[in-house]
Amino acid sequence: VAMETVSLEHQIQSVQRHIAFLKKEQMELLHALHLEILRLQKHCSELTHDLEMKELEARQQDVLDRELEEKCRAMEAQLQEKEKDNLELRKELQHKETLVAALRSSLRSKERRFLEELKRRSHRVTILDTELQKQTEAAAYLS
Repeated sequence: VAMETVSLEHQIQSVQRHIAFLKKEQMELLHALHLEILRLQKHCSELTHDLEMKELEARQQDVLDRELEEKCRAMEAQLQEKEKDNLELRKELQHKETLVAALRSSLRSKERRFLEELKRRSHRVTILDTELQKQTEAAAYLS
């Protein structure tokens, strides 16, 4: 029973480390995504400004507009993919948190049963010890 408790504790600690790792990875991913979005927004703004300047200089507006739109669509697609990945990580994290809660509940239940069994055995030992003392006294009296 103690080995099972230790094993469960190790499993819980392992799951908790995994959850902490996943949380850290998720936060780093979100931070990187935000930085990338800002960089991409700045880049997109710069491209738009360049496009406006080129409109005045040449008649290639349609070509430049299409290129810019394609880049923005690609960036939006990348952003949507990253958001999808982030959602999957959140679901996985929620699942792991549910597993940790279940393991904790199971551990508490096993610990309760172990303590109850320990009390029963302790009580039984006390009864047997009392009986042994009585028999010892009776044997000593008889002898």
